[in-house]
Amino acid sequence: MDQSPGLNPSQGADHTYAYERGHGPYQPHEPGYGLDQPDYSPYDDQIPDPKARMLAIQNAKAYLLKTSTTSGLNLYDHLANVLTKILDEQPTNTVDIIENISKDVKWARFQKKMDTLRDEYEIPPTYEAAEKCKALFIKENGEENEEIIEEEIGHSPLPNVMETAFYFEQAGVGLSKDESYYIFLALKNLTSVQPIQTCRFWGKILGLEMNYIIAEAQLREGEEEEEAGEEVTEEEVKGMDEVEEQDEEKEKEDEPPKSTYKPPPDIPKEENGTGANKYVYFVCNEPGKPWVKLPPVTPAQIVCARKIKKFFTGRLDAPVVSFPPFPGNEANYLRAQIARISAGTHVSPTGFYQFPEEEEEEEGGDTYEENPEFEPPAVAEMVDSLSTWAHHVKNILKQGRCVWINPQKLEEKNEEEEEDEEEEEEMDEQQAETGPPLLTLLSEDEGIKDIPAWTAQHSTNLIPQHSVAIIQSNRWPGAYAFASGRKFENIYFGWGHKYSPENYTPILPPPVQEEYPSGPAITEARDPTLEEELAFKAAQEALAAGEEEEEEEEEEGDD
Repeated sequence: MDQSPGLNPSQGADHTYAYERGHGPYQPHEPGYGLDQPDYSPYDDQIPDPKARMLAIQNAKAYLLKTSTTSGLNLYDHLANVLTKILDEQPTNTVDIIENISKDVKWARFQKKMDTLRDEYEIPPTYEAAEKCKALFIKENGEENEEIIEEEIGHSPLPNVMETAFYFEQAGVGLSKDESYYIFLALKNLTSVQPIQTCRFWGKILGLEMNYIIAEAQLREGEEEEEAGEEVTEEEVKGMDEVEEQDEEKEKEDEPPKSTYKPPPDIPKEENGTGANKYVYFVCNEPGKPWVKLPPVTPAQIVCARKIKKFFTGRLDAPVVSFPPFPGNEANYLRAQIARISAGTHVSPTGFYQFPEEEEEEEGGDTYEENPEFEPPAVAEMVDSLSTWAHHVKNILKQGRCVWINPQKLEEKNEEEEEDEEEEEEMDEQQAETGPPLLTLLSEDEGIKDIPAWTAQHSTNLIPQHSVAIIQSNRWPGAYAFASGRKFENIYFGWGHKYSPENYTPILPPPVQEEYPSGPAITEARDPTLEEELAFKAAQEALAAGEEEEEEEEEEGDD
C-alpha cells in the first residue's frame, strides 16, 4: 500500500484511531491535551506537569459548581444526580431519554416534602372546572313539569342561546362555544325554578375579581313579588313609643335651634313591570352557580350612577365608595348600569314593533306589539341607513325615571299645603322633562363630538349577499345587535362604562357654607383715638345743654 510522503505508519495509525473515536486531535485548551503524546502512557505513574493539571481540574470543577441565579442549583450536583439515577434504574436507550431524566431530577428536587404517610391529593384544575359545571348536566325534579308549563304559556321561555351565538360569531362577537352552552344550560335551570314568562341572555359585564352573567326575564302575571317590609311586633311598637316619649322630654329640656332647611322629596321608583323596572334581572358569576335576583332600581341610583365611574368587583355585597355617595351596594349599581345600557342600546329593525291600534300611545307608555305585516329590509339597506333601526326601550329622563313626576306635588302631599293652581301650572312648565318617544329612529341619536353614535357593517365583505347586518354602539362600547330577516337580538359584553372622549374627572365637593352672614352689625370696629373721644364727648355735652335750654324755654312759656 502506498503511503503519503512525510507520514510514517505509526502517525497514520494514531490519526486513524482519533477519527474512529469521533474526536480529532486535542487542542491546547482542552483537558485531554497531551494525553495522546508518544512519550505519555496512561499507565505511567506520573503525569507531566501535575500542578497545571490539578489547577485545570479545580477550575473546571469550580465552574460546574456555580449556582444558578434562577433555580439555585449547580450543574455539578445536577449531573451527579442524573448519573446516579441512570445507574440505579439503567433504562434502555438512555441517550434518547436523557433530557427527560434531567427534567425528572429537577422536578423531584422541587417536589413538596410530605410528613404524612400518604401524599396529599391535588385536585387538577380540569376536575374543578368539571365539578362547577356538573350541576348543569343533572336533571332536576322540577324539569318534569316543563311540558305542562310550556302548554300553559304557549311557548318555551328558554331562549335559543346557541342560535344567537351563531349569528354574533359571524361578526367576531361573543363567547366561546363551551361557555355559550354552559350559559344555555344555566338559563334552562333558571327557567325551571323561577316563574318566568320570557327570558333572554342579556350579556356579560366584566369585573376585577369575577364577572357577571346577566339574564333578562319577565315574570308571569301575578308572580311579581313585592318588596316585603319588615314586620314590627307590638312589643317593638311599645318600645319605640317609649323611646319617642323620652326623646320628646329631652327636647323640651334643651331645645337646640331647629334648621329651616327642607330636603327635596324622594322621587319614587317606578312600579314593577313599567319603565326602568319593566324587566327582572338575574345574575351569577359563572354558569352552575346560583342565580341572584337584582333589586328594582330607583331614580336616585340612576342619577348618581351617571355621576360616578366605578369598576365592578364581582361581589354583589361590595360597597360602592364614591362621591357623590351612591345609595346602595354593588348590586344596586349593577342594576342601575343595566337600566342605562338597555335604554340606550336595545334596538330592533324599524317596523318590527308597532303601537296597539286600540290603545293610543299615552305619555310615558311603553307598550308595543309585533307587527305581523313586517317585511324585513335588505341587509345592505340596514347597513347603509340608520333609519332602518329603532329603539324599543323607553328613554330614561334626567330625573331617573322613564315617566316624569312632579316633585312639587309630592312635597305638597307630605306637607299638606295648598297653593294656587296658576303657580302649579308655572312650576309644571318649568320642571317637566320630555325625552324621545318610544320607537325613535337611530338616525336621530346625537353623536359624540366627531364620532357617530352607531356603526353598522356587514358580518363579511366576501359574501355580502349572505351576510348579517351588525350594528354596534359607540356610546356604550360592547353593545351589539344583529338582524337577519325577521330575526334580531341585542347583547352586551364589556365593563359597563359609557364612552367619554375626555378623561373622567370626579365631581368636586361643594364649597363650605358660611357660618353667618357678614355685615356691619357684627363686624368688629376699630378703637377710636383720643381726639375722636374728646370730640364725641364735646358733641354729647352740647346736645345735652341744648336739650336743657329747650326744656327751660318750654317751662317759661307755660307759666
